[in-house]
Amino acid sequence: MTDPNRAPSRGAMTNLANRYAAERREAVDDGWPADSEPPPPLRTELGVDASRTIISRNQSPDIPFDRSVNPYRGCEHGCIYCYARPTHAWLGLSPGLDFESRLLYKPDAALQLTAELAAPGYRPATLVLGANTDAYQPVERHLGITRAILGVLADCRHPVAVTTKSALVLRDLDLLAPMAEQRLAAVQVSITTLDPRLARRLEPRAAAPQRRLEVIRALAEARVPVGVLVSPVIPGLTDDHLERVLEAAAEAGASRAGSLLIRLPLELAELFQDWLAAHYPERAAKVLGLIRQCRNGRLNDPRFVTRFTGGGPVAELLHRRFELAARRLGLPRQDAGWDLDAGRFRPPRPPGAQLDLFEGD
Repeated sequence: MTDPNRAPSRGAMTNLANRYAAERREAVDDGWPADSEPPPPLRTELGVDASRTIISRNQSPDIPFDRSVNPYRGCEHGCIYCYARPTHAWLGLSPGLDFESRLLYKPDAALQLTAELAAPGYRPATLVLGANTDAYQPVERHLGITRAILGVLADCRHPVAVTTKSALVLRDLDLLAPMAEQRLAAVQVSITTLDPRLARRLEPRAAAPQRRLEVIRALAEARVPVGVLVSPVIPGLTDDHLERVLEAAAEAGASRAGSLLIRLPLELAELFQDWLAAHYPERAAKVLGLIRQCRNGRLNDPRFVTRFTGGGPVAELLHRRFELAARRLGLPRQDAGWDLDAGRFRPPRPPGAQLDLFEGD
């Protein structure tokens, strides 16, 4: 069950049963020769997300925003380390291959957002687009749901911060650049490593690292505030790239930086271990040992604050390295905020709504 050729161009090795499943299946060697034919490509399947709300809210003390919009459930990028993988279990699907191949999308996302922003009690604040799964994953190219959401936010002058590792964000520069001029938009680009071979294994359908640097450069040239998120840092695998990513991003025009330690909640721990055994068996014990040193002897620590930073000498060293490099490069921390302007907000008018008698611009 850990054959890296089992699902070409995908991240997970298996379709691991989710934590709510009544049964588990396990592959065993029965002595018969394995099928010599490679498996066919795993095709992406789309389904409709029938959720009645679009804005997700959180009160987590270690998250610097309280609202986000995720146009998609699941992510075709297939990043093996994605902390959102276990959320697919809520749908009765696997956090493994299902997460990156059986996606749900919200066709009426723009209409839902319009209705929620128009509610009488709504109070604006920066909305994060793509906090859970990437809003610019490959299926967005033909579905265009993220662009429709941005159109709503632009029309009502609502501040938005986009998080992505896709070059597709440049398609929407015609919306983002005018919003940025009014302090209404910012983007952070996630870069885990500059090694293209490692990136292809970690993030099989995301943009190549060099392409993401080009995205930072293009956004900066368009005067859209852009930062780099060096995340996740995987000790023993990607940590030696930390300073180089920051330097390359700063040279490309990034104005802020952030960094998060790898998290392995729930089913993700087993999925990541399978991936390590398949791709980097010689490093697996070292990588897992270093993660445990940062997680109080475990592979995951769900406590607020420490879930992002870890603890102990290894985590402290990674934190110090980031701080020193970011300070040297003049990159303030990403969580310091973008200073976006919520005061320009004007509620949208849902289709069919009555006009205001004394409406001003």
